[in-house]
Amino acid sequence: MAGGRGTRFWPRSRKRHAKQVLRFFGQRSLIQQTVDRLAGVIPPENVWVITNDYLQAEIRKQLPEVPRQQIIAEPAQRNTAPCIGLAAQILAGLHPDAVMGVFPADHLILKEARFRTFVKAAFKAAEQDRVVVLGIEPRWPETGYGYIEFSKGVKLGGLEPQKVKSFREKPDLKVAKRFVTAGNFFWNAGMFFWKAATFLDLLRHHQPKTATLLAGLPAHTHKQFIQKLTDAYPLCENISVDYAIIEKAESVSGIALDDIGWNDVGSWEAVYEIARKDHNGNASLGDLVVEGATGNYVDAQKTVALVGVHNLVVVDTADALLVAARDKAQDVSKLVKSLDAEKREELL
Repeated sequence: MAGGRGTRFWPRSRKRHAKQVLRFFGQRSLIQQTVDRLAGVIPPENVWVITNDYLQAEIRKQLPEVPRQQIIAEPAQRNTAPCIGLAAQILAGLHPDAVMGVFPADHLILKEARFRTFVKAAFKAAEQDRVVVLGIEPRWPETGYGYIEFSKGVKLGGLEPQKVKSFREKPDLKVAKRFVTAGNFFWNAGMFFWKAATFLDLLRHHQPKTATLLAGLPAHTHKQFIQKLTDAYPLCENISVDYAIIEKAESVSGIALDDIGWNDVGSWEAVYEIARKDHNGNASLGDLVVEGATGNYVDAQKTVALVGVHNLVVVDTADALLVAARDKAQDVSKLVKSLDAEKREELL
């Protein structure tokens, strides 16, 4: 899934060059790293990417190993349930017994070999008509993620999927602290496994309108596919797969992952936390000179000098400069909403 705008990473993230195609760590973009880490499990010819019109060309450029026709642009943003439904519809048409894994294109996973072990186990279970989710062990009481509730005493790092008791919405801080203390609540990272046909059955049951619209599409190779998709897709329900399907499904299994070095890279603060820092806690992608400055993150193509400032994010691009308090990094998305409202297209 690669259709998001990554508004928290403005001004580097724009409509035509969003978060998932940017390089934050090393020489490969986040979406390239996503495909790279799955290469031992899913060959490039079996990779499908659902993105948008703005990013399709860039993703095709970055992923030459993936067949061009398998990098598909949504005609409209309709959240994750229609996105996954579209992929399932295509795959089921090509291979009736196809098993699919769903992966966000903009996450970071540092322990890739360990991650692949869990992915293989999840695929094996999905081949048996099971619906499987991956749960990330919470490292702090996060209020921005949904939670997966397992039974008490859940085995951390076990490869046999276990029954999920419930899914919990994003909690307030008090509830999040209780979840972490309990030890059987895990972050929902948005990674799912099932047969394409199994997901389509669930979609027909819980989202019949969207299921009917997608079922009416011709085969992916049909010359009218793009036009029919353009007509039908905007009519699909705008809803996440969690709300639409996962939380309503009668039987869902989950794997409680141990440490895979996972980070959803959700803001500039997250990039700072992962980045290598100097002895004053400063991190930079470019040349940085400091005097009495600590805890700052700088992304610029020129030398940046900081004097007596602390805990800032500084991001410089050709047409915009961002200066923000690190603890307010999430609010960058609010700034982008303001630019949207003002129709500042040159900055979007």
